[in-house]
Amino acid sequence: MRIRELLSSGRPSFSFEFFPPKTDEGLESLRESVRALRDLDPTFVSVTYGAGGSTRDRTIELVSEVQRHYGLTAMAHLTCVGASRDEIAQVLDRLKLGHVKNVLALRGDPPKGEESFTPPADGFAYASELTAFIKQRGDFCIGGACYPEGHVECVSATGDRDLNRDLENLIKKTESGAEFLISQLFFDNDKYFEFVARARKAGIGLPIIPGIMPITNVEQIKRFTTMCGTSLPATLIREMERFRDDKNAVLSQGVAYATAQCFDLLQRGAPGIHFYTLNKSNATRTILTALRTIWPPAMKPA
Repeated sequence: MRIRELLSSGRPSFSFEFFPPKTDEGLESLRESVRALRDLDPTFVSVTYGAGGSTRDRTIELVSEVQRHYGLTAMAHLTCVGASRDEIAQVLDRLKLGHVKNVLALRGDPPKGEESFTPPADGFAYASELTAFIKQRGDFCIGGACYPEGHVECVSATGDRDLNRDLENLIKKTESGAEFLISQLFFDNDKYFEFVARARKAGIGLPIIPGIMPITNVEQIKRFTTMCGTSLPATLIREMERFRDDKNAVLSQGVAYATAQCFDLLQRGAPGIHFYTLNKSNATRTILTALRTIWPPAMKPA
C-alpha cells in the first residue's frame, strides 16, 4: 500500500528503519530482526541507501524481499549521491518490478572521504529535484526528510543554523511531490513541536513523523548526533555517562528515555513514531510493546 494512505487511518503509525548489511552474517541478523519485529504489525518499514549509494543493489533486493516474504509495506531510500538520472531511473524501474510503491527521496551524505556533496554528472543537487524526477517516473508515494533542529549544512553567514532557509528547502520538497515527512532523530520533544509549528505556519500540512533512535551505546550516539547536528540534553548525557561502562544499564536507560519520549510525542499529537533500529530488534520491541500497553490504540492523534 501507499504510505500516505496508511497514515490517513487516524491511528498512530509505527515504522522501523533498517540498513543493508555488508556481510552475509549481517544480512541473516537483519532478517532475524525483521522477523522479530514483524509480529508488532508495523505500518511500514524502510531500508536505507548506503553512504555514497554503496549498497544500491542490496537496498533494492532487501526492500523487495521484506515486502514479498514478510508481507510488510516497504519503502526504499533513494539518494542523489553517485548516480546519474539514467541510473536513478533504472533503480525506479527495478522497484516497480518488485512492486515497491514507496520511496524516501534524499540528497544523501557525501561519499566516504569527501567533505562536501558534489552533484554527479547529469544527476541532482537537491532532494527536491530528485522528488520531482521520481514523481514523473511512476505512481510512487514519495516521502521526504526534515530536520527539527535544521540541516547540519544549512548555516547562516554567522555560522548558526539557518532555520528559515532550511524551511524554504522543505517547502520545495513538498511542492515537488513529497506526501509525508520523517524527521531526523532528536532527543528534545519541544524542538520537534516547535518545528512542526513553523512548518504549519509556512503552509506545510503533510504528516510529520518524528524519528526516534533509542540510545544503546554512549559513544555511538555521540558520533551520530555530531554527524547530523542533533543536540543531546545535558541531563540525558550526564545520566548516560554514569553507566557508560555497563552495557545493560545503558540499554535500560536508553529504552526508558525513548519510551517516555515516544509517549509524550503521541500524547501531544504526533502522527506516529519512526524507529531508527540500527538493525536490532530488542530495544524497539520493548518500547513499542510498552507504548501499546499504555496508549489507547483507538485514540486518534491530533
